[in-house]
Amino acid sequence: MPEVVEGAAKPPQISEMFQKFAHAFKAKTFELFADEETSAAGDGDVYALLDSAEEFITDQKVVVIKPDSCKYPPSPDPTAKVQFTNALVSSLFANVSSFEASYLQLQMAHVPFDEKAIESADKALVSILQKLTEIRNLYRSFKKHPSCNLEYFPVGSVLEFQVQENQSKLRALETMVNQLQSDIESKDDEVLILRKKLDKIHDTNSSLSRKLGVRTENLSNSIDVLLTIRVFELMLRDSLKSVHCFSKLLLELMKKAGWDLEQAANSVYPGVNYAEKGHEKYSFLSYVCLEIFRGFDKDDFGILDDNNACNGNGSICGGENGYLRQLIEHVSCNPMDVLQKNPNSGFSKFCEKKYEQLIHPTMESSIFSNMDQKEVVLDSWRSLSVFYELFVRMASSIWLLHKLAFSFNPVVKIFQVEGGVDFSMVYMEDITRKSSFFLGKTRPKVGFTIVPGFKIGQTIIQSQVYLTSCKHPEQHGSQRDLTKI
Repeated sequence: MPEVVEGAAKPPQISEMFQKFAHAFKAKTFELFADEETSAAGDGDVYALLDSAEEFITDQKVVVIKPDSCKYPPSPDPTAKVQFTNALVSSLFANVSSFEASYLQLQMAHVPFDEKAIESADKALVSILQKLTEIRNLYRSFKKHPSCNLEYFPVGSVLEFQVQENQSKLRALETMVNQLQSDIESKDDEVLILRKKLDKIHDTNSSLSRKLGVRTENLSNSIDVLLTIRVFELMLRDSLKSVHCFSKLLLELMKKAGWDLEQAANSVYPGVNYAEKGHEKYSFLSYVCLEIFRGFDKDDFGILDDNNACNGNGSICGGENGYLRQLIEHVSCNPMDVLQKNPNSGFSKFCEKKYEQLIHPTMESSIFSNMDQKEVVLDSWRSLSVFYELFVRMASSIWLLHKLAFSFNPVVKIFQVEGGVDFSMVYMEDITRKSSFFLGKTRPKVGFTIVPGFKIGQTIIQSQVYLTSCKHPEQHGSQRDLTKI
């Protein structure tokens, strides 16, 4: 603001220097800027004016204008201001999201205590706080002088800050997922410990009951305990282990016989693009698994024409308790002994039928005749003890699972997924376990089913599938795409 100094009408005792100063200015206005670089020159000019000999003029006014503190003129372009404001806000949100992710990592590093992770997160937090301080100072400078620092952010910085913000959010979500996964594993361990304690308590109760001479005539409670989803899942897991072992042995025999595995896999599922080398093994595993489960939805497994054979007595026992009794009978005996002692039993026919479906005569002769040139060509699958035992073990586990499935009310349903449908996490599970989260716009396609799925009431046991990039007719993965084997 200008300051006005009014001169006196007739100064009684004014110095000669002030008179010269007032005379030099007369009634004009001068702008005096306080610039450090020109201060010395300015002082010289003032003293030169004071040395001039001019007549003093009374009743004059001297106007002194103070300098402006900003040395940049205001910018007339509002677009630059808008761009600067957008970049500043985007930078603020990106740093806040990064702070949130780093603070979350700092919290997670305390339990369990990880000193290195804590130090790293602490350094990141300090760095982000410094950046936030810089943003605050920059904003204050912009509010005071809107024309200053408009070129602080380069072109495209808004998009870059948005990418940084999204990356920080993903990092925070990843931290939360890891923590939840750790909690799940911890809960699983607790459940396992509690199950062991429960089994121990049941054993103790049974022992005490025997000592007291208590006889449990009502078996309904035992049946209810046996017919649970947990028991079915455990038996299914055991069955799949035996299938994996047999499939692995079959694959090794094919390699030893000089088979081209890639060509053989292509003959099983043509047109499938495997993600990695060696994934052809999943096609053979699928072949074995689907063949051994064929007919699972039928009460006689689709192998008996007259429906009059069972485990050891040659007759099928209908009803839930009948299937449960067959299961208990088969568990209590050795499956190898059943094949030898009762070749006409339902289990023996099941083994014969499944072997014919799995091992083609051409494959059998090729595999067994090339195992050892010094040996005579093996003429029967029973001649190879290891191969025979693994096959019988696999068949026995599937046979038991079938009897357990038909003991449920309603009966356990089985389904498989058609190739080319969209992947659904409700009904399917990726056997490679590399597709937990899908960030793309399109869901991956199912190449083929490896392990069929099961439905127990309203509970779904996921089908294991192999995902591929091969092109199939466009379909959508839902329950209508799930077909029985």
